[in-house]
Amino acid sequence: MRHVVVIGGGIVGLAVANELASRGSRVTVLEKERVWGAHQTGHNSNVVHAGLYYKPGSLKARMSVAGNASMVAFAREHGVPVDVCGKLVVATSPDELPRLHDLAARAEANGVPAKLITAAEAREHEPEVACVAALRVESTAIIDYPAVCAALVGLLSEHDLRLSSPALAIRSAPGGVEVATPQGVVRADALVNCAGLHSDRVARLAGLTPSARIVPFRGEYFELRRTSLVRGLIYPVPDPTLPFLGVHLTRMLDGSVHCGPNAVLALRREGYRWRDFSLTDVADVARFPGTWRLARRYARTGAEEVLRSLSRKRFAASLARLVPAVREDDLVRSEAGVRAQAMLPDGSLVDDFLIETAARQVHVLNAPSPAATGSLEIAQHVADRLTDSFE
Repeated sequence: MRHVVVIGGGIVGLAVANELASRGSRVTVLEKERVWGAHQTGHNSNVVHAGLYYKPGSLKARMSVAGNASMVAFAREHGVPVDVCGKLVVATSPDELPRLHDLAARAEANGVPAKLITAAEAREHEPEVACVAALRVESTAIIDYPAVCAALVGLLSEHDLRLSSPALAIRSAPGGVEVATPQGVVRADALVNCAGLHSDRVARLAGLTPSARIVPFRGEYFELRRTSLVRGLIYPVPDPTLPFLGVHLTRMLDGSVHCGPNAVLALRREGYRWRDFSLTDVADVARFPGTWRLARRYARTGAEEVLRSLSRKRFAASLARLVPAVREDDLVRSEAGVRAQAMLPDGSLVDDFLIETAARQVHVLNAPSPAATGSLEIAQHVADRLTDSFE
């Protein structure tokens, strides 16, 4: 029986651990926080994505489409709240129509159930929406990802699950790997790195030179006071020249409506507020040449995101493009999230999931959205790669 140590107790790490356990491995999971899913898993929009945005054939496309089905099935099997409510992607002006049609074609290529509809048909789903046309995506769902983590922890109850256990050092050993923690050394046959915001650092601890660097982007959210304005999920047509989707409106399982996120550079890898600052993390970003190349490429967009972060009026105006009735005083600031985005030295953001391997090691180096949606599929892929690493 192989013993595998998994570093990171978010949804991807726990899903990987569960998949390895189902294949007969003995598993130790090391999580540095006091709770499971403390960061990206616990600070996202809780959307089960359909898979329409991603390049056909990419890991994101395949694992999001398959993950949509497997995650909903997992939730229903294990009593996790889930609602397959569908969503609208709306074109708010005629110049966005070509991009909406391109998105519909991509949805078809990826096998995503989606239909182009008129503005009148869109208002049947969302009476307050403003658009010239829309794409109705039926398989998008809302879920409770922390509850998924709790279900995975329950399935792993016979294995070694350790909270408050950061990986302090890693070294290869004869026939395996050794990981130093505050509680002592964990010796295992293999290692899987699912450390999210710290995945590149864990890879370097393990002796790898990862091809990308993690750069943290904070996504800020508001809640909508007048929840009656939104019935489900309303997204803008994404601009393919920009790296993020843009602010959108999402009705949660509890009936609240979350608005956002924007995207600003975080000053700490776990920097959920402007005042969260780490000199080490800022210096790490500043020394990386890709940061400055990205900044030059998206200088205007970055400035607009910062201004929107500082101005509730600007944030409301962005939302009012989708739902004109939204006013500044409708918005109440909510929790933010931080996206662990892998960046290459040339300043490009890694567009797909990035998984690198070494002997008896697998490192998940880029797993932002839709990683939660595809976590059960990522787990199977990682388990296969780990098997290959023994050969």
